Amino acid sequence: MTEHVLRPVRDPAEARFEESLRPRKLAEYIGQDKVTANLQVFIAAALARAETLDHVLLFGPPGLGKTTLAHIIGNEMGVPVQVTSGPVLERAGDLAAILTNLQPQSVLFVDEIHRMAPAVAEILYPALEDFSLDLVVGMGPAARTMRLPLPPFTLVGATTRAGLLPAPLRDRFGIVHRLDLYDAESLSTIVRRSAGILAAPITADGAGEIARRSRGTPRIANRLLRRVRDFAHARGEPTITLDTARYGLERLEVDAFGLDELDRRMLTAIIEHYGGGPVGLKALAATLGEDEGTLEDLYEPFLLQAGFLQRTPRGRTATARARQHLGYPAAGGEQQGLFGSDGP
Repeated sequence: MTEHVLRPVRDPAEARFEESLRPRKLAEYIGQDKVTANLQVFIAAALARAETLDHVLLFGPPGLGKTTLAHIIGNEMGVPVQVTSGPVLERAGDLAAILTNLQPQSVLFVDEIHRMAPAVAEILYPALEDFSLDLVVGMGPAARTMRLPLPPFTLVGATTRAGLLPAPLRDRFGIVHRLDLYDAESLSTIVRRSAGILAAPITADGAGEIARRSRGTPRIANRLLRRVRDFAHARGEPTITLDTARYGLERLEVDAFGLDELDRRMLTAIIEHYGGGPVGLKALAATLGEDEGTLEDLYEPFLLQAGFLQRTPRGRTATARARQHLGYPAAGGEQQGLFGSDGP
């Protein structure tokens, strides 16, 4: 139960719920201030010149709002948004069909763009640079290359692993932004906004408690709000108070730092099996029986920013804060993390 609630990846069953909470304009978007401020400038400039917005690459941990920003870009530009994902585009023809059917100035959003097949990615190079599509007509000695013009468009790519993008593709994005984990104050604002949309009254303390246990991720914060709302309803409480929030979160087995079972197993393994580290990701994944990508993409970002984990050239190490939280003797100075030295 806890692992599902705290995983930042999109759950198809929650698509309608997430859509209802999604902001539509940059002014409604909470957090990522530097990213939104820059996008506001770039969008305003493109509109003033009646030009297509430059291609945008958004990267960072899952659940931070990359998809939301893609739709906001379309809304701010006043153009339609075509949505697809890297794994879906299995053949070059799949992407070619999408590109040739785009409306002028529209936004093409490709989620998980790092998982696009190399042969498919190569179709994008002339499309992004010259708004044209190179096609091979005929076969054998009679084959010839034909360049098909495309309507001007903006590609918005989203990825959790920007390092896996081919360099020629990455270089064709004129606007590149990293989204970072949120602080508790921003998440509390998001929780209060979402509670208002859901008609679920909540106190500032209740929202703050949910925010502090949300692992710096808006998707998790909204998911926890939804579950805590259920516990409040079951208890006959019209308002989500601090006590109600704590009760619901404890029932969900989400601890005071937002750690779940795999987080604790990961840190415990580093401390007990590897003397606190350093340990390589491959060895750690084998010890836990988990996938390396799951640990690196879904769990490490929060543990690093919250000060429970450190990455060194030799591998991962557990910090003094991790030892203290799990009841092990502290070793060395405590690390400053997402919530400061005293925790949430």
